[in-house]
Amino acid sequence: MPNTLSLLRLLFDFGMLVLIWLVQVIIYPSFRYYSKRNLKRWHKKYMQVSAILIAPQMLGQLIITVLQCYDDQNSYTTMSLIILIILWAHTFYQFVPLHNAIKTAEKTSEITLKLVNYNWWRTILWSMLFVYSYITLVVSG
Repeated sequence: MPNTLSLLRLLFDFGMLVLIWLVQVIIYPSFRYYSKRNLKRWHKKYMQVSAILIAPQMLGQLIITVLQCYDDQNSYTTMSLIILIILWAHTFYQFVPLHNAIKTAEKTSEITLKLVNYNWWRTILWSMLFVYSYITLVVSG
């Protein structure tokens, strides 16, 4: 039976799995259906609300993974931390600038297409991270 920290980790990993798939198949593609003016207006509200929901989820996942790595450094905790560092870097160096560009862009359709296409990497990595956690903590237990 996994300990409390491991169960919390699994919960955060599952939360990110659900969130990233919603973003990938519903939220980012829906941006294409807004006019440029309406997208800029909606996107401002979207960024405020999504930050309140996504930031604690990402932070919680990172904190628990760091704690697990500190407490018991093994291939699972180390690989999990590496994947999260890649995801965080990808988010802040690629996606934050793309989201910021929507505010001033003349061709928002190009940016929304990039969001969908580039986000597949994050979708795959967060999916792999959940499956890895599930197998390690529940199946192999």
